[in-house]
Amino acid sequence: MKITSKQLRESWLKFYEGKGHVNVGAVSLIGDGTTGVMFNVAGMQPLMPYLLGKPHPLGKRLCNVQGCVRTVDIDAVGDASHFTFFEMMGNWSLGDYFKQEKTAWTYELLTKVYGLDGSKLCSTVFEGNDAAPRDEETASLLKSLGVAPEHIFYLPKSDNWWELEGTVGTPCGPDNEWFYPIDPEKKDPVFPDDYVEIGNDVYMQYRKTETGYVPLENKNVDTGFGLDRMLLFLNGLHDGYKTDLFSGAIHTLETLTGKNYDADEGARKAMRIVADHTRTTVMLIGDVNGILPSNTGAGYILRRLMRRAIRYCRQLGVEPASTMRAVAQVFIDEVYGEAYPLLVQKKAYILDEIKKEADRFETMLEKGMAEFEKCVAGIARKNAFMSQKDETYVPETVIGGKQAFRLYDTYGFPLELTEEMAAERGLSVDKPGFDAAFREHQEKSRGDVHAGEAKGGLESHSEKAVRYHTATHLLNAALKQVLSPDVNQKGSNITDERMRFDFNFPRAMTPEEVKAVEDLVNEKIKEDIPVVCREMSLEEARAEHFVGVFDAKYGDVVRTYSIGEFSKEMCGGPHVARTGELGHFKIVKEQSSSAGVRRIKAILE
Repeated sequence: MKITSKQLRESWLKFYEGKGHVNVGAVSLIGDGTTGVMFNVAGMQPLMPYLLGKPHPLGKRLCNVQGCVRTVDIDAVGDASHFTFFEMMGNWSLGDYFKQEKTAWTYELLTKVYGLDGSKLCSTVFEGNDAAPRDEETASLLKSLGVAPEHIFYLPKSDNWWELEGTVGTPCGPDNEWFYPIDPEKKDPVFPDDYVEIGNDVYMQYRKTETGYVPLENKNVDTGFGLDRMLLFLNGLHDGYKTDLFSGAIHTLETLTGKNYDADEGARKAMRIVADHTRTTVMLIGDVNGILPSNTGAGYILRRLMRRAIRYCRQLGVEPASTMRAVAQVFIDEVYGEAYPLLVQKKAYILDEIKKEADRFETMLEKGMAEFEKCVAGIARKNAFMSQKDETYVPETVIGGKQAFRLYDTYGFPLELTEEMAAERGLSVDKPGFDAAFREHQEKSRGDVHAGEAKGGLESHSEKAVRYHTATHLLNAALKQVLSPDVNQKGSNITDERMRFDFNFPRAMTPEEVKAVEDLVNEKIKEDIPVVCREMSLEEARAEHFVGVFDAKYGDVVRTYSIGEFSKEMCGGPHVARTGELGHFKIVKEQSSSAGVRRIKAILE
């Protein structure tokens, strides 16, 4: 390999440090919420306040290599060039130097450090519009450096203007993109055009408003060169999974599966997906603001990635948990541990969480796949029957929204996973129907208490109180498991700030017992189990071993809530839709309430 990822990372930082820049280091992959973007998708994003004028404590010249996560094209991962995690090499001027210095430095870096032929370099600049003028200044500077006039192209805003889509108040401006020609005899799907884009220099001269753009008081420079892409290009490779960032992971997968990456097209796609998604999993769990798989927000994206990887592990014929852990270990030990030392510190934790999620999904995957196959077979049978009866019949090609929701709610299939599997069969999914089923479930789960049913000690039905109410069900089940099956709830009181739970037990709990209960509740929260509401007769509820709440009087028809097989109670509600919504459970006090009755006070953090 001509240049390794470590050498590329270090050469970038060394070059700009030599130009008076301070390495500010990488920050969290998780966005801070100021730009409306879930993850940091560009190196400049964490520097937004300083690009808008706030003084940076380390000065006006900065550089770093920043990890980024982009998930808009998850489904494209599996080809040779799409990744969900990548690193962006960047440098910035915060009201210091501008176009003249930057064009010269980029040209120097590309030709002197990375050895590209300056006579072959090409560049695109902004052609101008009603909001901003044509960028003749950059074009003139490029010519003075030796870039041939016929290698400079003026392109519209869609190509040569940078801004964060969907945001207001953020810096933006024209950009100068750098390209290099590809040997016509070596063109391939990674770089299908005559040129490959190797990076860009953004000149942030404006601030985005509701109606247009206004000039920034201080003009800034924002440079972004993708490390993964540069590594691929500089080494003359045509497959992103051939660089040293992925070669160890792919070799591990070849060893575990007995399949050849180069020779087996189906295995190659599966290996790419497992490698990419496991890499992103490692970086997200190992992040300073590390997240865990759940059914909301960033946790949902992580779960989607992990469960997609698990599915493709099965396609490769290997056990998902051990395979993903082995691949994760390669990324930590051989690829990113030096650049991101926190991954090494959190290694055991990362590997443990991967195993938990893989095991969790594996228990449901086989049954879920059987359910999916039933849906597909049902559509096929209907089409065959109707086609025989009616020659004009148009075959059905859509999996119903309620069926997709059942796969999600019962078997933990992210909607996108069902959509991907459906597409492989030439089918689609009724997404509006899925959304309607989801809303119906939420409304049912959060419904009002029926007459004659227990109110669960709620002083209000606020979102916080509802979370605490669901937590009492987990606590009740955990106490039965840790202390005794004979433990029963004797009362509760729930506010927006805390929960109080009374239960029969003859003695004070030991610190070890308190911790065991606390840990068990949090384990079930992390598993993000659906809270399933069903109405049935009282006799049916008792036959299915639903627990009644402390001497409550129930009617002939009762509402029941089950949390997997862990908790089954008759209850009037309301409850959250999934345990992952609860947060972290903490017991703050265990004390006597009355003779033979103990009291736990707990909070959700």
